[in-house]
Amino acid sequence: MRLLFPLLAAVSLTLLPAACGRLPGGAPASEEIIQQSGQVEADFALYAVTRAFLPSVAQWPATGKQERLNWIGASTGAKTQIIQPGDKLTLRIWDSSDNSLLTSTEQKMVQLQDVRVAANGSIFMPYVGNVNVLGLTPDLARETLQGELEAIVPSAQLQLDMAEGRNNSVDLVSGVARPGTYPMPDRNFSVMGLISTGGGISASLNNPQIRLVRGQNIYGTSVDTLLNTPRLDTLLRGGDRVFVEEDARYFLSFGATGTEDLHIFTKDEMSAMDAISVAGGFQDGRADPQGLLVLREYGPDAVAPGVRGPRLPRVVFTLDLTSADGLFSARKFQINPGDLVMATESPINDALTISNIIGNFFGVFSRAGVL
Repeated sequence: MRLLFPLLAAVSLTLLPAACGRLPGGAPASEEIIQQSGQVEADFALYAVTRAFLPSVAQWPATGKQERLNWIGASTGAKTQIIQPGDKLTLRIWDSSDNSLLTSTEQKMVQLQDVRVAANGSIFMPYVGNVNVLGLTPDLARETLQGELEAIVPSAQLQLDMAEGRNNSVDLVSGVARPGTYPMPDRNFSVMGLISTGGGISASLNNPQIRLVRGQNIYGTSVDTLLNTPRLDTLLRGGDRVFVEEDARYFLSFGATGTEDLHIFTKDEMSAMDAISVAGGFQDGRADPQGLLVLREYGPDAVAPGVRGPRLPRVVFTLDLTSADGLFSARKFQINPGDLVMATESPINDALTISNIIGNFFGVFSRAGVL
């Protein structure tokens, strides 16, 4: 067994030079990327993310799928509804007169059920004819109809109930417990009020987004923005359609991160630190905290050397999470949709792998009592 010592020594001498190169692995070392960026034929630009660099990159054009939609600020609406075409009115008319045109001796009340408001805003009443109620509140409409009725039947009294039609209803299409068409109780009905009526937002949605379709226009914002900024909880109009859907933006993680996957944005703005957290952090003993890379591709029009844009369309940002400046900068550096966040492997991993192999050999033989 003494022959094992020279054999193991030979194995050690054979494998150790390999540690100076690279063993096969799941991710490159950061030093490899840096070396490639210095080559004349390199087709990407390399930037170190520091506090001094952050103001410059913040001015560069946006990349990835960034849906920029406007939103409507909130306003105060009336606590009453107004009558629109398609609404249904129920009219109850009382008349105690013995010779009434509307009622009989046995029945002093007559009811006109679900009288639909016509496209021109009018309804038909017996003995009165067409009466325009478009844009009136239910109370004003009752007074108007009462006045028209008294000219024919002075002793009659009228009560009016309203059921909202399509022009006084809104659609809650998706992303809630109970989607459907909901009547607007008044003109002070807001987006968040509608979502609450629909049972709240599904808990499975990542950073849920709100889309409001009004006529030919689409408005958008996030639920988080509305919750934190009440002045943006806009009022609805009849015929509006509201969609609640998961944020469509994503980034990719690769290399020595906890998971290699596609990750949906969990909030409106995600930093590099947010991204590495969502990706499961670094793999202990494998990742190089000095070599967190963010790969991004800009459009050709964005290329503008200096503070206005990158030198080349393909850009690699490097972050060193072992320094205070690097950590603070990583919390401020914004991840764009479509970015690839890569945790590189430590350059000493190969040497450690060789040492572990040799150490394991000695350990096995030692425990077996061979040495």
